[in-house]
Amino acid sequence: MSQSLARALQILASLGEGERSLDQLATELGVHKTTVLRLLRTMEADRFVRRDDAHRYRLGSRLFALADAAREQHVVREVAAPHLRQLNQRTGQTVHLAAWENGEVIYVDKLDSVRSVRMYSQIGVPAALHCTAVGKVLLAAQPKRIREALLESIEYHAFTPQTITDPDALRAELDAVRAQGWAQDRAEHESFINCIGAPVADQHGRIVGAVSISVPDVLLDYGQVLELLPELLATTKAISADYN
Repeated sequence: MSQSLARALQILASLGEGERSLDQLATELGVHKTTVLRLLRTMEADRFVRRDDAHRYRLGSRLFALADAAREQHVVREVAAPHLRQLNQRTGQTVHLAAWENGEVIYVDKLDSVRSVRMYSQIGVPAALHCTAVGKVLLAAQPKRIREALLESIEYHAFTPQTITDPDALRAELDAVRAQGWAQDRAEHESFINCIGAPVADQHGRIVGAVSISVPDVLLDYGQVLELLPELLATTKAISADYN
């Protein structure tokens, strides 16, 4: 049963990247087509997947409701929502909320800038640990053993010339984040975006999320983004107070 569940989840993950044929799914899973077809029929009956006229499979409508429920049930997202709206309205810039889930930093909410410029980040998608403000905030908050293991296992992809690509350099950056209580992404993930992030804590001081403000440099330069830091810190303080 656990093997069937694992395969079904792998099918959903594959379809999340785009439509697939039965043959493609069988190849990706490394099993016979009859095994995949049996799983697909069960998932199709419950609307987790759907099949089009060309016999290609896509994610089904059942997942829309589940995705909405997952977001709404996320405590940090629910508590933070009104504060994020206020921060977005006061600054006019893109605001993100992220949380730590199973060794990854996941975007759980996003409010776009009131300007026409849009960022590529998406709710439900992981944020890079080594070059995003929310990634640094939440990685810095992990116990030393976990943090050190991740520092050695991260794939230090250089998204821009500013990206940190060395574990020692990232370790020093995380020390600074813990000391100052906020993190920066100075064109490290996207060459035209500057970002600042700060942690949200529960009543025991445990970091449960991170909020960031991201701004294209055509709107504000890095120094001007730093001027928004008091607004960001006031917001995370307010969310932390309501979370308790």
